[in-house]
Amino acid sequence: MTSYLLDTNHASPLVTPGHPLRDRVLNELQVGSSSLIAVPALAELWFGLLASRRMLRNLAEWQLLEPKIDCLSIEEMDGKTAASLQKLLRNIGRDLKTPDALIAAVALRYDFVLLTTDLDFSPIPGIKLENWLLPK
Repeated sequence: MTSYLLDTNHASPLVTPGHPLRDRVLNELQVGSSSLIAVPALAELWFGLLASRRMLRNLAEWQLLEPKIDCLSIEEMDGKTAASLQKLLRNIGRDLKTPDALIAAVALRYDFVLLTTDLDFSPIPGIKLENWLLPK
């Protein structure tokens, strides 16, 4: 089965019961796929949950999902890969923020499919991207 790494824009809708993305992720988990989140995306997600007007509800929903979504730490090699990706993209006139570079480094290290709406990832060689928020 496939392993999917969640960017923040794909993790945040998961706290909304009935959201099509949440349903799709839960269905993928039931068939044996993995959904994972890297620490930089978790930090962005957690900030969004804490800043939300529905903070308590959103935190409660995330706590229900959290045991099903593995969290991946950042390794030393991810930091170096992230910096290399930022330099590579800068050389072609593109900008990649450090949190996104770290998320991309994790996706590349494990050969995961990165679920994102962010087009900043598209010029990264070898990265697998899907956007589940696009209408079918």
